[in-house]
Amino acid sequence: MPGLLTGKRVLIQGVANRFSLCAGIAASMAREGAELCLTYQNERLREGVEKCAETFPGSFTLPLDLQEDDQIARVAQKLTDRWGTLDGLVVGAAFARTEELEGEFIAVSRDGFHLALDVSCYGLIAMTRACRPLLVAAGGGSVLTLTYMASERVVPNYNVMAVAKGALETTVRYLANDLGPQNIRVNAISSGPVRTAAASGVKGVGGMIGEVADRSPLRRKTDRDQIGDVAAFLASDLARAITGEIVFADNGYHIMGV
Repeated sequence: MPGLLTGKRVLIQGVANRFSLCAGIAASMAREGAELCLTYQNERLREGVEKCAETFPGSFTLPLDLQEDDQIARVAQKLTDRWGTLDGLVVGAAFARTEELEGEFIAVSRDGFHLALDVSCYGLIAMTRACRPLLVAAGGGSVLTLTYMASERVVPNYNVMAVAKGALETTVRYLANDLGPQNIRVNAISSGPVRTAAASGVKGVGGMIGEVADRSPLRRKTDRDQIGDVAAFLASDLARAITGEIVFADNGYHIMGV
């Protein structure tokens, strides 16, 4: 029986290792039949991403730093040469310096603010722009990114990353409006806290994970498999009427008050 994504080709940016949320997305999409390209930011991360790719038959890897426009262009060209079309794009990277995630938000540096917004928000714009011709050639497709509810509520130690996520969510809506006429959908998944390498930079993440397990309506932690399955659905034709949305996948925690 064919999977939800059989015959679809998807580029996934943001896999750091097999524990990352984007690795969970890759696993779910591969299970549903997608052909994958995974990117790695630098040589330090290359081996981990390549090992992850080896678990998904037919997948391959490419280098990509979201702050390097020439690398973004090269990835788009390589996909054009190899595939010619693209059905899905996942841009999952986010970054802020550790010192910008501590103490008072008012102390954020100008450089730190620019860096967080550049990687965590502008990267989605740059990648979507570069891949748009490939998505159009496929007759449309899905663009996905990852966010967190700190964009709407104050979460201790999230600081400048919360601002970046707020900008990212607004970007999702504007991109959805731009690209809708070309049958390209743009959505974000708002994940509950998950213990990943990226999350380790936020003090108290362990307590946040426990809080979700204790207080969410479904009384369980968020994990990468849950996020992967939501992403596979959003990238599939079953979600063809959904765009410009922030889809919460946190076991309902975001609905709780006190």
